[in-house]
Amino acid sequence: MTIASPFRLRADATHLLVVDVQEKLFPKIRDADSVLRNIVFLLDACKILEVPALGTEQYPKGLGPTVPELAAKLPSPLPEKLAFSCCAVASVLEDFRISGRTTILVAGIETHVCVMQTVLDLLARGFRVFVPVDAVGGRFAIDHDTALRRMEQAGAVLGTAEMAAFELTVQAGTTRFKQISYIEALQRRLK
Repeated sequence: MTIASPFRLRADATHLLVVDVQEKLFPKIRDADSVLRNIVFLLDACKILEVPALGTEQYPKGLGPTVPELAAKLPSPLPEKLAFSCCAVASVLEDFRISGRTTILVAGIETHVCVMQTVLDLLARGFRVFVPVDAVGGRFAIDHDTALRRMEQAGAVLGTAEMAAFELTVQAGTTRFKQISYIEALQRRLK
């Protein structure tokens, strides 16, 4: 019998949050296609693993709706916000509390604004936070890279979308592992 590290992601303790991936800003994000593929992969893997997902929209009147590829996979309606941090939206925090999950997997845009402020606020509220660096993005490399360093220094765990998916999966040989491996293989072909 192995004892799981308290530092590992667990499907029964994790909630996925997709922050503000909206039509008007998303095309300006560096490596937008890759960021989108990785978020879609996370959403698909989390669905297989029964990890709940939630999304938000920052001022949709100005930034438009969530990109269709993600909107189709997220529960709707998506909470709208004006504050940069998703923690300013009571329903987001309430969903996390009701689920009883203490680890939040955060993806979305922009790394140095809404993602970072959300991560810092989640950490301050006692959540463990995992940020897949290939599933967050910004317009400029310096902002993205600096925000990743700041979040890590504050206590967020950095990784990748694939690391998160297979850490949540735990072991090979299961039906879930095979489904996620298949999705991952398809994603690699698209790159």
